[in-house]
Amino acid sequence: MMKNYALLLAFVIVAFNSCTTQKTKNINANIITLRDSYCKAPTNYDYEKVNLHVNSDSLLNEKQHLRSVFNQQSILILNALNSLEDVENILELKKDTSIESQLKIMKIKDKIDGKITLALSEVDAVAAEFDCEGERVAQMANYVSSLNSKKNNKMIVYSIAAGALGSLAGGFVKSDGWDKAIDIGGGLIGAGFGLALLNPKGKKVEFIHARNILRDIWQEKLQSRNFPPFIWYMYTEKKFSNLNEHSIIQNMKQRWITYQFEGDVDAANASPIFNDGGKYDSEALNNRAAMLNQMQSATRTINQNINYLLIDLNKLTR
Repeated sequence: MMKNYALLLAFVIVAFNSCTTQKTKNINANIITLRDSYCKAPTNYDYEKVNLHVNSDSLLNEKQHLRSVFNQQSILILNALNSLEDVENILELKKDTSIESQLKIMKIKDKIDGKITLALSEVDAVAAEFDCEGERVAQMANYVSSLNSKKNNKMIVYSIAAGALGSLAGGFVKSDGWDKAIDIGGGLIGAGFGLALLNPKGKKVEFIHARNILRDIWQEKLQSRNFPPFIWYMYTEKKFSNLNEHSIIQNMKQRWITYQFEGDVDAANASPIFNDGGKYDSEALNNRAAMLNQMQSATRTINQNINYLLIDLNKLTR
């Protein structure tokens, strides 16, 4: 009877495993496409260096006469785009109301507009990569969650099957204490399957991101060509944050420490999120996806600063 009981339990387990669908097998076969990024640019573009003043306060004091036309952030953007001299030329040309002078003003404005258009395209390109990378991570997170769900479902079925078969076998066997032994054995097997459900982390998968667009943010240092210089300037200049006390990426980093890593900086530094990749569980993948989405939103806010500059520039050349 014990032999039959074991065979029946094995049959249930094998039958459950055989229910794996072709769709799941295809996912397992194709998951390699998510391991390395398909979001990175095909080539590394050599962006033009931006004109960064050593000290923004000194620059703003030096260009105080422009404050009647531009706010301080617009002045800093014009400096980053190498367009301050162009604005100075426009102010000088406005003293002359001739047609020739007006044509020169429009030509200079077109030149500035071209640089602004390029800056806007850089904002869009960086935001698009954050968006794409976030979607890639979300796909992998869903895959891992699916694996964990299937594992838990199997453990539940095994546990139920073990308990049920133990009860059935105990009902048939009524001699020499075998019924108690079977009940105890079935209970132990069921408990073993139940304990397997207590792993809070679940399965892990290898997830690679050699081009890690979060690493430079975390280290507050541009070590590669992951970002155009203009975008990096907007990230790191404190004058572009709400309180002018910390830069965009400093504020972002502090939020990550607080909310993604519960104040544990060492855990953050050891995380694969800021390295070339590694073994991820579902929670770490969801954290990375959230951080990428936050950086996408922060990048989009640069459009607001550029929009104010365009408004001021149009007023100047009217």
